[in-house]
Amino acid sequence: MSMETERNDKVIVGAEPAAASAREEVDPKGRPLAIVPATVPWLEFAVFVAVAVILAWLVCLPLWLSGEGLGNVMLVQVSGMAMMFTPLIAVVVAMFIQRRRTGGPRASIVRYLGIWPLRPFGRVLGMTALAFFGIFVLVAVAYLVGAAFGWMQVDLLGLSGFKAQLAQLPGLEEIPVAVAVIGYLVIMALGSLFNLTVAFGEEVGWRGWLLTSLRPLGTWPALIIVGVIWGLWHAPLILLGYNFARPDITGLAFMVGGCVMLGILFGWLRLRTGSIWPAVAGHAALNGSAGMLLGLFIDGSAEAPDMALVSFLGVSGWIVSAIVIAVLFATGQFRKQPELGFKRPKAVAPAPVAPAASATETPTSGTTGTPATSPTAAPSSEVL
Repeated sequence: MSMETERNDKVIVGAEPAAASAREEVDPKGRPLAIVPATVPWLEFAVFVAVAVILAWLVCLPLWLSGEGLGNVMLVQVSGMAMMFTPLIAVVVAMFIQRRRTGGPRASIVRYLGIWPLRPFGRVLGMTALAFFGIFVLVAVAYLVGAAFGWMQVDLLGLSGFKAQLAQLPGLEEIPVAVAVIGYLVIMALGSLFNLTVAFGEEVGWRGWLLTSLRPLGTWPALIIVGVIWGLWHAPLILLGYNFARPDITGLAFMVGGCVMLGILFGWLRLRTGSIWPAVAGHAALNGSAGMLLGLFIDGSAEAPDMALVSFLGVSGWIVSAIVIAVLFATGQFRKQPELGFKRPKAVAPAPVAPAASATETPTSGTTGTPATSPTAAPSSEVL
């Protein structure tokens, strides 16, 4: 990934262009910037997409062959979790080919993928927390937007939908509603933390390797292409009716739209911090909260809403995401793509320069054998 501003002022340093598949850039002050591929590694791109998609279909094949579809809840959960690690496997295959074919990327794998280092630590930590808790807020707002458009009925005062769920659980009907809500939210947060592992399996592929590798195309083309591929990758589950209860091309179209919008937000987190961990946190929070917050908001006497309209990956979520993206764009946040955790180069002093010796002078002084140095040697300077 790279900074798009002041590109003409950066000085490329590193290995020979013919052998390097990635380059490190420094700004005029000598501060190293992002790792960015010199060109898009199209062969590895094709391999990555093929491996991720084929493996996704393979792990979901039992759902298609069972005849039950999404009816076998345990099988759906196992297949879904296994599917989330297929982008990680695709990264391993793509980077193996990348290193064998080009000897690159020159930067370490963890740096290229945004796994490590976490610098500046405060920004990465703050953005990770913002992504984790911010997604809870955005999902809730999406449901409110759906209610505002009349696509779902909510009962935030009576919590009739939530009480209906409690009534189905023996022994919980006597618990005060306020206590139950707090416990419910705690479980939601813990479930989201549990999702961090599987979310990493996806994000290391989408925002780690793929977004980085497509950065030569520019910020917006890279973000949109990653979002489209991410959405289509979900086809094995979406075409069974997952998420939207639309087991057809319309369901897949809604998923692609949702992944493009959400992918721009997650991609911004990756570009803004140079780390995948904020995107991992946001992804985990979405997986852990979307269904549970719906149970808290919905009117217990109303019909189930159309999730293609009210969910965060549906139309309501598109509206919310579009507003957030517009604010980020208007404030120039997509142009702020800082260094990916490099250390600033240390100032390097030039070697002492000996004055020219005359025919009658020896080029030594003081101690025998020690070359004399110039009292006006050039001061040290930063390496650009």
